Amino acid sequence: MSVTQFLDVFGFLSVLLRGLALAFEALTVGGVIFLLLIAHSIAGSKLSERLLRWLICFSLLLGVTQICSVAANSAILIGSMGLRLSEIAGAEFWIAGSLIVAGAFAVALVAKTSWWRLISPIACLSILAGSVMGSHSMARLEHRSLLMALTLCHHLAAAAWIGGLPYLLVALRHSPEGPTAAAMTDRFSRMAMISVGVLVGAGTGMSIFYVGSPAAMFETTYGVMLWSKVILTFVLLAIGALNLNIVRGIRRGLAPGLVSLRRFGEAEVGVGLTVLLAAASLTSTPPAIDVLGDRVSPQTIAQRMKPKWPRMETPSVNELSPATPLLTGEILPQPGSFVPGQLLHPNTPSDIAWSEYNHHWAGLIVLAIGILGLLSYRFSWARHWPLAFFGLALFLLIRADSENWPLGPRGFWESFQVAEVAQHRVFVLLIVLFAVFEWGVRTNRMPSGRSSLIFPVVCAVGGALLMTHSHSLGNVKEEFLAELSHIPLAILAVVAGWSRWIEIRVPDKRTWVAACIWPVCFVLIGTVLMLYRES
Repeated sequence: MSVTQFLDVFGFLSVLLRGLALAFEALTVGGVIFLLLIAHSIAGSKLSERLLRWLICFSLLLGVTQICSVAANSAILIGSMGLRLSEIAGAEFWIAGSLIVAGAFAVALVAKTSWWRLISPIACLSILAGSVMGSHSMARLEHRSLLMALTLCHHLAAAAWIGGLPYLLVALRHSPEGPTAAAMTDRFSRMAMISVGVLVGAGTGMSIFYVGSPAAMFETTYGVMLWSKVILTFVLLAIGALNLNIVRGIRRGLAPGLVSLRRFGEAEVGVGLTVLLAAASLTSTPPAIDVLGDRVSPQTIAQRMKPKWPRMETPSVNELSPATPLLTGEILPQPGSFVPGQLLHPNTPSDIAWSEYNHHWAGLIVLAIGILGLLSYRFSWARHWPLAFFGLALFLLIRADSENWPLGPRGFWESFQVAEVAQHRVFVLLIVLFAVFEWGVRTNRMPSGRSSLIFPVVCAVGGALLMTHSHSLGNVKEEFLAELSHIPLAILAVVAGWSRWIEIRVPDKRTWVAACIWPVCFVLIGTVLMLYRES
């Protein structure tokens, strides 16, 4: 694989690795906080040993993920700039990565020793210091100290809340519904409320310095991606509010409620980890305050978003631009985001018509699926709606990438060298898996146990991956206009997945609201796709 090809793949992997690192960081630091502050009363018990095993697992994953990230960045610099390893070993990303790796492995090594209560907090400080060094705050010339402090508080609060919650769920699963479980739940609830306040306060403070003006929230890619993080945070807070209501009921002795708490907590963890992935996407984009000459005017946005009748006719493959060679020369110096691998590929009117046709027909299929999903609760014939996803998967496999197999000159395996194509193929695979399992569940051909969870998992994972979806545009304005459609799709997919999860997992008739949310999300996804435009 050439350097340019690796750059293109790395454009996707860099955000994904950053998102995984943030997730494992939260789970590692959050696990230490939980064991020290919330579960101190069960120290030495079998449950404590179980939680420590989870902590060791997450800390090792953090270390490995960070090593992969540093190695990939080093390979980029060595291959593209001809630098030697000794010349980049002292770079900031190396120092930051080394701090995180050292802290992560230290937590794993001392977790089951008598030194762990002393060493683990110090190791967590090393992890947080390395993470702050890799953030936007380190690159600022003004207000650097304040921004670094806000970033540290933001990471610490996210770890205490989102990273600590899985440990509470494990504790509730393996601990009887007695005083110990209730006490841990109560302590965690109070800590989570404090964490939410710190998280929102620190996030608001950073936004003031990174965005700069209200207009930038609507005219830049950073602003739009920040909106996605804010919206998902509100979804997370809504689920957290449901859990808080259950905890208050436990305090008053109205009902045990721990089963429902665990089920809602699972959705809370899932949405929380998606928020961390959205945060990773933010680090791949220059802060809005730094984007001055390439902002998109409200008039341009209104023109692009103006509803038009969907394009139902396709241009011929012969009318499209020639396939872009995989072995290209130097990267064109176009303004773009921080993510490596974004090259300029100007689209012709036929290229645009091809893309819009694909989006509009895919939207029509998804719209029909959402409507059938709603009808399936009243009419038995509509329960076969998952079969429509086979048609969608086949359509995307053939039409999504005209330069590749089966329509273009690139072979099937060769096309995987293009990051965007690899992402599309992953989405097709997720659609097929969803269709198989959900149709089997809906028609009682598969047991409605774990098989029924494939649907929400596929929706949630697909939406989360869409947060990292990158296009080789190399143009800030076009990148922004593309994000205007992709971000709503990602959010709706995440909400659809976790609302369906709650419908399945929570043994309560009141979850009919969740049963209505996910098909409505599909209807909205189809509508957004049918309104998609590139010109």
